[in-house]
Amino acid sequence: MSATLSLSSTFISRHGLDEGLKSVRCSPRRYNERCVRKVGALVTAKFDLKPPPYPLDALEPNMSKKTLEYHWGKHHRGYVDNLNKQLVGTELDGIALEDVIRATYNKGDLLPPFNNAAQIWNHDFFWESISPDGGGKPSGELLRFLERDFGSFEAFVQQFKSAAATQFGSGWAWLAYKPSRLDAGNAINPRPSEEDKKLIVVKSPNAVNPLVWDYYPLLTIDVWEHAYYLDFQNRRPDYISLFMEKLVSWESVSNRLETAMADIAERERAGERKKEQVEEEA
Repeated sequence: MSATLSLSSTFISRHGLDEGLKSVRCSPRRYNERCVRKVGALVTAKFDLKPPPYPLDALEPNMSKKTLEYHWGKHHRGYVDNLNKQLVGTELDGIALEDVIRATYNKGDLLPPFNNAAQIWNHDFFWESISPDGGGKPSGELLRFLERDFGSFEAFVQQFKSAAATQFGSGWAWLAYKPSRLDAGNAINPRPSEEDKKLIVVKSPNAVNPLVWDYYPLLTIDVWEHAYYLDFQNRRPDYISLFMEKLVSWESVSNRLETAMADIAERERAGERKKEQVEEEA
């Protein structure tokens, strides 16, 4: 697989492609699917197909090797190949995947690379949301947050399953943390201010994910038909139930929550420092 890429002077806007390249600093963050190739003096970046963090037969009998070969090997691969073709020679060539997603969301008037970029991110996130040892019930801080914000773990499970089952057509259901910042830049925040600083369940159509609302995704289930048809045919509710009971990696979700809270705390400290600086200069 590819080596981690470090780019030091690339910028992308959350307010649209033309205005960007000047407001949000781009970094590769934790993604390791990127590699560098040189074309003369020009350094560009491309995205590689990242494998699931387990063998393709490791989820059996809950998710078959045949499904993984088809879902990851065909659909996920197609998104990667298509995005690389779309980005060559554009202003988006060489920036972090999340920033491609935010820029091309374009207030819901999607720019061409959005669907492929978001589907790459969504699928990487999905494979890491499940585990051969998944299922059961979380513990620690994650369980405390779920009980605080949904009333009980069981109430969360029902709400998550309902969101996944009622997403019309293709799409995703998500557990996400909604921070206090309401301005999502290029997207209308779908939740009112009184629901700040809490876990929420949202569903999204096609390739849309919570990054465009400036939320912190913690868990997702893919409810595109190709995610479950080979194992469940049209029985989406059965797939959702098995996902929650046997596949969810609560360890991954807990780690994501911990990372999100640390990042949010740093953002809040940065906001306070900026506010103090403005007050001092006034």
